[in-house]
Amino acid sequence: MATYGIDLGTTYSCVAVVDDTGEPVVITNSIGEESTPSVVYFESPYKVVVGHEAKNAALRSPELVVSRVKREMGRPGVELDFHGTSYTPEMVSAFILRDLAKSVEDGRNATVENVVITVPAYFGLVERNATQVAGEMAGLKVLSVVPEPVAAALHYGMLNDADDRTILVFDLGGGTFDTTVIRLAGREVTVICTDGDHNLGGADWDDRVAGYLCEQFSAEHPDAAAGDSEDFLQDAAMAAEDLKKRLTTRLSRRQPMVFGGRRAAIELTRHTFENITADLLDRTMQITERTLATSRTHGARQIDEVLLVGGSTRMPAVAQALRSRFGFEPKIHEPDLAVAKGAALFALVETLRLNQLDGSSTSLGESSPGGEASSTVARMAEKKVTIVVPRAFGVAVIDRQDESDDAPEPPGPDTRFVVQHLLSANTPLPAERTERFFTAYPDQTEITVEIWEQEGAIASAEPEHNKHIGSATIQRLPPRPAHSPVDVTFAMNESGRLHVVAQELESGGTGTVEITIGDVTPQQVASASDAIARLS
Repeated sequence: MATYGIDLGTTYSCVAVVDDTGEPVVITNSIGEESTPSVVYFESPYKVVVGHEAKNAALRSPELVVSRVKREMGRPGVELDFHGTSYTPEMVSAFILRDLAKSVEDGRNATVENVVITVPAYFGLVERNATQVAGEMAGLKVLSVVPEPVAAALHYGMLNDADDRTILVFDLGGGTFDTTVIRLAGREVTVICTDGDHNLGGADWDDRVAGYLCEQFSAEHPDAAAGDSEDFLQDAAMAAEDLKKRLTTRLSRRQPMVFGGRRAAIELTRHTFENITADLLDRTMQITERTLATSRTHGARQIDEVLLVGGSTRMPAVAQALRSRFGFEPKIHEPDLAVAKGAALFALVETLRLNQLDGSSTSLGESSPGGEASSTVARMAEKKVTIVVPRAFGVAVIDRQDESDDAPEPPGPDTRFVVQHLLSANTPLPAERTERFFTAYPDQTEITVEIWEQEGAIASAEPEHNKHIGSATIQRLPPRPAHSPVDVTFAMNESGRLHVVAQELESGGTGTVEITIGDVTPQQVASASDAIARLS
């Protein structure tokens, strides 16, 4: 059975597979297009629609349409209510994944079961796990969640099998942005470092254009109150994406806008477009500069190639900024499809690895491999992909610097905590580290280890710059003096799955937690999967 690669994007998604010629190919959807809008329309209590029809429905029923849900993945407490039913971002994403799988099943008469799903390189553990859950809710077996730049680099490396080199992947998608430095050396694809902002993407450029259209229309018709109309705002949003795309090849464009019987033909030049979005582009350059500085500390002193990935990198200003600021001559590499094709290749790598572990034979799923397909299998079988810890992880400890250690007391409302990181960002995976801590006060019979993940751009000990993701508890301990030793071990595997063990040394008591799918239970996943199957 074939394993499929899915690029689950903020604005568009697509699915690919390695075919019987050994080439990764993107599978078209039901209307013959390679990309499907990541938009979901809750038409009725009994019907959910995904894709272009859902996107068009936003013009007439915006209150029933969800877009850009990828930015909400893993956020606690986010629920969307439609027709008396609440949906989490993971459930909404599952509808998109189910639709992609159905396109494959209908178009190729194949069953989609095993998949690899891509995520932004800078996605944290909770967001990655939420993506895994979305796949499970869609009825899929998610073999791995792979960073988008790694997938793109894998595809690029397959097509450009040249000398060893270090590449910078500049990935500006519809809703997220990553910069990743990757070393391609023989059979090894090694991530050196990554950085990014998963709340920055082409959709933000669209918002600026939509705002400009509203401002210009209101200036021409100040009494129209167009900015207060949801219908007009939706029209502006739909027009903005098209305008942005057209300005990649044209210097100006007039956009007709209509509201309340009033009309305006609003001109937007590329120069104006670049001016009103200059700060967004500057944010990408700042992150790029930070990534390059980090890569130098990890031994990558020279970038041999710069790869542009993501549809938003078609904007001419992106390549111009990389040339003027860093002297790079970037290459655009199938910006809309490279990630999905690379995911299909990674899916083959993962399938080969799993088959080797259980002694199974290797098949591409649609036919027995032969000729070029056999060559692809052989090359992929040799690939070793190494990713890194995307963000720092650590535990909360009491800050004793301003307190006396003579008479430690249980923590109270004024106790100050700080986060001590055990795994640093950009540590190659797998990674493991053990750190010794000590109990805070006498006669503790229970120890709770709170696990935190870096949330800001730079690792910080301040809790407000970190995100709480879980806890491990050791219970029923015999009374011990204060400062009794406790060893905490953080271990993250090749796929980015975190395992935490805390052990009180004198009693041997242990607490273990594997951070996998947040607060979602297997029963909730199964229930959601049934609901999605009924409504899709």
